Amino acid sequence: MGTSAMAQDNMRIALVVKALGIGFFEAAAKGAEEAAGELGNVEIIYTGPTDTTAEGQIEVINSLIAQGVDAIAVSANDTDALVPTLKKAMQRGITVISWDSGVAEAGRQVHLNPSSNPLIGNMIIKLAADHLPEGGEVALLSATTTSTNQNIWIEEMNKVMGDYPGIEVVATVYGDDLADKSYREAQGLMQSYPDLDAIIAPTSVGIVAAAQAVEDAGKIGQVNVTGLGLPSEMAGAIESGASKSFAIWNPIDLGYSAAMIAHALASGATAEPGAEIEIGRMGTITLDETNSAAMADPFVYDSSNIDDFKSIF
Repeated sequence: MGTSAMAQDNMRIALVVKALGIGFFEAAAKGAEEAAGELGNVEIIYTGPTDTTAEGQIEVINSLIAQGVDAIAVSANDTDALVPTLKKAMQRGITVISWDSGVAEAGRQVHLNPSSNPLIGNMIIKLAADHLPEGGEVALLSATTTSTNQNIWIEEMNKVMGDYPGIEVVATVYGDDLADKSYREAQGLMQSYPDLDAIIAPTSVGIVAAAQAVEDAGKIGQVNVTGLGLPSEMAGAIESGASKSFAIWNPIDLGYSAAMIAHALASGATAEPGAEIEIGRMGTITLDETNSAAMADPFVYDSSNIDDFKSIF
């Protein structure tokens, strides 16, 4: 009975990810556990669907509502589809935030962007253009058609295409954050566009799959794979030359920050434009007019620094 009572005194924060089994989100869960350890009396429930669908996340969130968790921090598979379920959670007194991939304002109290969307959009095209001084053909291999963050980053990328003369985006395809489908889509891009110079994958699953497809096709040195990935998963691609460089924020820091924000709000902090929320070792965020904030700028990894990070995340 003592154990049960103690468990009930813990604040339960559910970290809902796009899908289980993805390294980026497993690293984020480590950060959330770190935050829980610092805060004390916090239990992190790491959960998500088995595939990257809104329907799967809705089922998971309904279960969390039934369990009466204190807070839900979700990286959304769909901006709008989760809103009715998350509104139900908030109506029952559950704190709701989104992080990484956002939920529409009506369905959450705060959204934490991993970085500034314009900076990420510029970064993903710059990573390709830096190695194409005379221009060339690039293609996008994204996650799902409804992935909030990837779609925003691509929109921001399109806004700055004029800064990269000679770079032509010839296609955008979707691997649904599934390794096998992403691999096939990358193969298809190389077959459909024999002069392709780069594949940009703003997803940690897609970038690894694309690099493997380039290596298997014998096109290292012809097609550069870049975008957003994890050092631990991309070290081999940097070593082989399938990728010259890529970028990412630290997912451990992202999970840590999401847990800190959820705890602050569930403890009574106010979510309103201009409000400042302390997020432990990451400092303080200030909410904008949409109750959103950015954590940090993306960081570029290449052969000069990959060995320093590949064992960390």
